[in-house]
Amino acid sequence: MTNTYRYLPDTKQDQKEMLDFLNVSSVEELFADIPSSIRVKGGLDIPEADPEPVLVKKLNKLADRNINVDQYPTFLGAGTYDHYIPSVVDHMISRSEFYTAYTPYQPEISQGELQGMFEFQTMVCELTGMDVANSSMYDGFTSLAEAASLAVASKKRSKVLVSRGVHPESRAILNTNAKGQGYSVEEVSLDTDITDLKQLKSQLDKDTAAVIIQYPNFFGSIEDLAEIKEYAKEQGALFIVSANPLALALLQSPGKLGADMVVGDMQPLGIPMAFGGPHCGYFAVNKKFMRKIPGRIVGETNDEQGNRGFVLTLQAREQHIRRDKATSNICSNQALNALASSICMSALGKQGIRKMAQQNFEKADYTAKVLQSKGFTVINKSAFFNEFVIELPRPAKEVNERLLDLGIIGGYDLGEAYGNDKQMLIAVTEQRSKEEIDKFVELLEAVVNG
Repeated sequence: MTNTYRYLPDTKQDQKEMLDFLNVSSVEELFADIPSSIRVKGGLDIPEADPEPVLVKKLNKLADRNINVDQYPTFLGAGTYDHYIPSVVDHMISRSEFYTAYTPYQPEISQGELQGMFEFQTMVCELTGMDVANSSMYDGFTSLAEAASLAVASKKRSKVLVSRGVHPESRAILNTNAKGQGYSVEEVSLDTDITDLKQLKSQLDKDTAAVIIQYPNFFGSIEDLAEIKEYAKEQGALFIVSANPLALALLQSPGKLGADMVVGDMQPLGIPMAFGGPHCGYFAVNKKFMRKIPGRIVGETNDEQGNRGFVLTLQAREQHIRRDKATSNICSNQALNALASSICMSALGKQGIRKMAQQNFEKADYTAKVLQSKGFTVINKSAFFNEFVIELPRPAKEVNERLLDLGIIGGYDLGEAYGNDKQMLIAVTEQRSKEEIDKFVELLEAVVNG
């Protein structure tokens, strides 16, 4: 008879042996200390278990209802992007020594894991122009909130200014953290597609711990970091930049433009879209904040024989065993995804990453110009990287539904996050061919005019 379950449940004999070992006569006796008033009465209201082959078929049918980028070309970005991932990435991270490794507390048996983290930190520093980076965080959103917390604690001030050009989900996480930690968050309005600098200057004061800007911002537009830094500096506020790491291969690094902290998400470099996660955040700072950086830092050293080695260093031990004293709410990292990014960057090399970034810039520019030639209004006044906003004569939701019927995943509907349901944020990466772009423009024109 063929087994219908891959993972066999405990047999009656297994259960008896465990109960005998515990010196109890029944499962009921095992849980005798739990008051009957709080126990679940009767069975759970869930379907009966299916044999594995039947269950797999059901789940595959559900999965087949998803539309993915292997089937349809996508112009949806807004924080998660369809980028090229070298095939070596998946081969490397699937190796058991990386795939199952988690906490490298014993450096003598974790050198490979630690070196992978060290290389990740080094490459993040090169991209951002900062002195020190940690070995990753959960995602770009939580990295930004951690940066704000560090700024508030460091400056001993109670207000943070954040541009509305920062990702809506980043701002949501920031507000949640602020409520728990007792500081206020003020949003700075936009001048069309970039931060309103006059408004920013008027809101800055001696109570401002930090100014937070995204680079490129949520609309793909490139903010003037150098000027914003000067405004922050006048009031003694720190300057936090949330940056797309791929864009940094082309743009001037935030570190050279005066950033005190640079955070972001490594998803564009080696991490698949995967329907929204998991991601991998990075966190880079100037040297003066090195001992306040959240999460883990891997350092390089020499062993007793003088050989190059790697260890966890400058660790705030409270983050592991004394949570009430912790400087951060992160005790872990995204080691496997950080490794994926490291392998991706190594495989592409400096020139490869730059060429990839250049394609994003040029293809988005081409798409915008073709759309403009068809009568669409591009909202962006500033230069943009791989995303831009267009105005539609009909709600973006309706347009996207029709595009999906025609085999295209459309852009991001700005209605919910920014209140304009006739604006669409369009992402164009190096993955989109000229034929796909031209087809998208053709179908978009047909949908809005039909």
